[in-house]
Amino acid sequence: MEGDIENEIASEAEAGDIGDRALQSNRTSQNGTPYLSFDQTPENRVSLSTLEAARFQPYGISSPAAMNASSDPKVQAQDQKHNKEELPKVLEYASCLIHLAVFGILGVLTRYLLQKLFGPGGAGVTSNQGILYSDLPSNMVGSFLMGWFGIVFKPDISRVSDFLAIGLSTGFLGSLTTFSGWNQKMIELCFQGRWVSSLLGFLIGLFLAAYSIIFGIETAKGFRQLLGKRIRKLLSSSSSSWRLETRGHHIAVMVALLLMLGLLWGVSGGMMREEFTEIGEAQLWLACIVGPFGVWMRWFLARLNGRGLGEKGLFKWVPFGTLIANVSAACLIASLATVMKAVNTKTCDIIAGGIQFGVSGCLSTVSTFIAEFNAMRESKHPWRAYAYAMITICLSFGLGTLIYSVPVWTKGYN
Repeated sequence: MEGDIENEIASEAEAGDIGDRALQSNRTSQNGTPYLSFDQTPENRVSLSTLEAARFQPYGISSPAAMNASSDPKVQAQDQKHNKEELPKVLEYASCLIHLAVFGILGVLTRYLLQKLFGPGGAGVTSNQGILYSDLPSNMVGSFLMGWFGIVFKPDISRVSDFLAIGLSTGFLGSLTTFSGWNQKMIELCFQGRWVSSLLGFLIGLFLAAYSIIFGIETAKGFRQLLGKRIRKLLSSSSSSWRLETRGHHIAVMVALLLMLGLLWGVSGGMMREEFTEIGEAQLWLACIVGPFGVWMRWFLARLNGRGLGEKGLFKWVPFGTLIANVSAACLIASLATVMKAVNTKTCDIIAGGIQFGVSGCLSTVSTFIAEFNAMRESKHPWRAYAYAMITICLSFGLGTLIYSVPVWTKGYN
């Protein structure tokens, strides 16, 4: 069993996108499992179980299930106090959903800004007609930040709030990156007869995103080493002092984020109504309204990661939650693109484009997909990484081609 566990990937649970299982793991870690500090000195080293050590070995960091450990009696007293004031499950789910919605909208806005910054109207590096597709910068930036805040610094963020860690990794970084947009651009290149460009687009996109997360992990670990032992301990104690411990603290944060969510939705609705004649701007504001629904679906699908198929849990190394999210988002964006070709009106383009950018863009993710790919690549069976990537790309591309290219070729749409 130990050998099988060592070969199992570090799935979305390690990257932060773990669905509602985050709530259960949060309770487990608070009920006696100490957090493990990044500072692996003899006085604060805590032994991990075989499962945790094996699953987190590819990253070279601590597991989220063991990141609250501390030999400091004050911290342990805070943990005991925190255990006494656990949130009811309804409030836990509500807090997760609100965090995901707010950070998801921020991810959508950041993705749009990066498109404009590097697109034809800005630096002119990317375009919708080349192998450097418009979502490439956001996928690279999101993968890089996943290495920082979704992997290396996640224990520190979780010391403050597990909901904040989920909001940053699943909500913001998952919505900042998009697999469906990348896949659809490659399908459209094939539709134009540019098969070589489509193949190169997939290879370049995978290569750059994979090295972005590696660069993120290495720079984050290097930054931690530069801080020094004393500063690292100071940061750990500071994060513990900022921890949301009481039910009142959690409710206050929920109310503040709920007000922020209402403000974001209100501004987006007003701007969409005012700028409905401008396709690009109206699509953005509609995407901000519907984007949280994509984040919520991906978060619930993430519970399938690491469970395998059937009662025996076959193919546990395949993160089926991420796979289903990316493939279904690719099918949705291809269907909407076909509808836009068939209807060909401004109103249809705005509505379908907004759903594409919001729901499909937030439902699919490259940051978590690349985190899983990188963990598999550094395991004892690196072939699993490339098998997982091929399964995801081939399923998404094949189904997208059937949904988009075949009807468009048959009907002869321009």
